[in-house]
Amino acid sequence: IMAYSINSKDYFKSKIYTGTGAAQTISGIGHEPSMIWMKSRTNAGNHQVTDLVRGLTKYIRPNATNTEDTKTNAVTAVNSDGFVLGADSSNDINANGQNYASWNWKANGAGSADSSGSASNVTVSANTTAGFSIVTATMQNVKTVPHGLGAVPDVIIGKGRDYATAWKVGAGDILGGWNQTLAIQSDGGLGNDDRFFYPSSVAPTATLFSSDQSAWGLGGSATETMVYYCFKQITGFSKFGKYSGNSSGSDGAFIYTGFKPSLIIGKYIGANYDWWMLDTARNPSNVANLKLYPNTTSVDASGVVLDMYSNGFKMYDGNQQFGQNGSEYFFMAFAESPLVGTNDIPANAR
Repeated sequence: IMAYSINSKDYFKSKIYTGTGAAQTISGIGHEPSMIWMKSRTNAGNHQVTDLVRGLTKYIRPNATNTEDTKTNAVTAVNSDGFVLGADSSNDINANGQNYASWNWKANGAGSADSSGSASNVTVSANTTAGFSIVTATMQNVKTVPHGLGAVPDVIIGKGRDYATAWKVGAGDILGGWNQTLAIQSDGGLGNDDRFFYPSSVAPTATLFSSDQSAWGLGGSATETMVYYCFKQITGFSKFGKYSGNSSGSDGAFIYTGFKPSLIIGKYIGANYDWWMLDTARNPSNVANLKLYPNTTSVDASGVVLDMYSNGFKMYDGNQQFGQNGSEYFFMAFAESPLVGTNDIPANAR
């Protein structure tokens, strides 16, 4: 088995911390995060996402359609090993005594302007090694947007910033075509709409994707400032796909990733069941049973869900949300360590 050259922890890390209500540094992440997703585990509060392209004072909520918020004393800085919290004592960020989870991706800092598409005011922060980019753009009608990945993205997640708009997830062939999307803030199933990522039947390319502003609920003559998070699968680091459930409890579906997952995000592609997130920071040993729901404000929920192995994950919960027989599930997984590391030592099972 060949060694993978990517060191997962240089580009993604799940990290838990305890709020203090005062300024504190969250270290041990192993890189300078370009995007930080945070959620209180012990208080019913909003998920919060900030990034260096929009600016660390700007927050959007995966569980809501709300416009972008400004928080001047939440994440105040990033460094080579994590991020710094200010004295924001809100329950969503840094309340004294509350427990939090954070998920941290490295792109390319604040990025740079890119005029290669027809959208205006475009900034792209791309990390081709990790297959991740953050893009902001001003959209009106159908525009093309550069993503900076140098390969066709596998997943694109979009959100309007200055109007209350849905989050949309496109995943090409994984979900049956770029006209099929899921909404992070919703427990709904697949929606069919060409406009989000497939206007005029134009699929994303290795350099650009197309999007129609009117898809996000505004008229075609309106303008909307957007943020897009773009992902390309990288062997040994990230895996995106679908699996079928079999309702078999301890002999449930096994999903091969080629690495030990650090974070798994999943969703039954039908309606009426929440998204879910499990990670090794909250679940350092099997069975993984602490989960958060991206589309709700709920605290950590317990219940046997899955095992994380050195090369993938195996489902234990056979209900409709996780592994019902014959049902299909979308997932995104990011590595804690590859199946074989850069030192040719295999990753250990847990």
